[in-house]
Amino acid sequence: MKIYVIFFLIIGIGIEKITYCQNLREDYESKTKVADSLYNLKDYRNAATKYSIIFQENGGLGYVDDRYKAACSWALINEPDSSFYQLFRIATKGKYDEYEKIINEPNFETLHKHEQWSKLLAIIHKNKEEKEKNYNRMLIAALDTIFEEDQKYRLQIKSIKEKYGADSDQMNEIFRIIELKDSINLLKVQNILDKYGWLGPDIIKEKGSTTLFLVIQHADLSTQIKYLPILKEAVKKGKAENSALALLEDRIALQQEKCQIYGTQIEYDSKTQTYYIPSLCDAMNVDKRREEVGLGPIAEYVKHWNIIWDSEAYIKNQKKIK
Repeated sequence: MKIYVIFFLIIGIGIEKITYCQNLREDYESKTKVADSLYNLKDYRNAATKYSIIFQENGGLGYVDDRYKAACSWALINEPDSSFYQLFRIATKGKYDEYEKIINEPNFETLHKHEQWSKLLAIIHKNKEEKEKNYNRMLIAALDTIFEEDQKYRLQIKSIKEKYGADSDQMNEIFRIIELKDSINLLKVQNILDKYGWLGPDIIKEKGSTTLFLVIQHADLSTQIKYLPILKEAVKKGKAENSALALLEDRIALQQEKCQIYGTQIEYDSKTQTYYIPSLCDAMNVDKRREEVGLGPIAEYVKHWNIIWDSEAYIKNQKKIK
């Protein structure tokens, strides 16, 4: 028995770090990992200093969530001016709009007494209103429900497999339920796509856009092929993520008995009770292709299934299979 699986959190669906800058140095992320580790260790003074040095070395550019953590760090060591500097950067240049999050952020409690706090909140609230002015609330609510139905039973697969086995009656039952829910969700999503086209986060929020993709990704091959050009066009217009397109292209390729391009699809072998990467084109250069569509290194991706990536070993194994 083979089980196709998608690790949804890897997709997001989207870039894991929000950014308003496009020209980050190649070593930026490796440096921020050091700052992140300091932040996670609650060494806030050194974390704040490290983040600031990284931004300075990168020509003043940085990811929004990195600046957010820098702001938290400065606030926690009672350096409000430095904290506000980072926050105003993400509010004005990054158009940060998570109003509810920031007013409930415990790390910023010491900033509330400052005059700048109300000015900051005003900017963020305006960003939020601007972002949400075109929202279709009815579709957002409908897609939220579809998302829950799509994920609810899939999230039970791992625990059921571990408890009863991959070929158990319980596993068969959960897949029967998933198939039923998918068929219902597909009808609803097809109605939306056929009426409105592929809507972006500006209309249905990030979660809504993710839901459209998930339902098509879980559909039958003919449906996937039908909506593939629509997704491609949505990616060109910035309404969908390249990473989502990569996932769908890989899934279609495997079902057509071709090799996948990005290595996003994972299968489970019940005989060996292990996960593996099915047919992959040009395994040696897969990370180059993944980077082009906003996906991280395949070695990091497959760790979620306890797979150790070795391109040379993979190629040798593929030759044996052929």
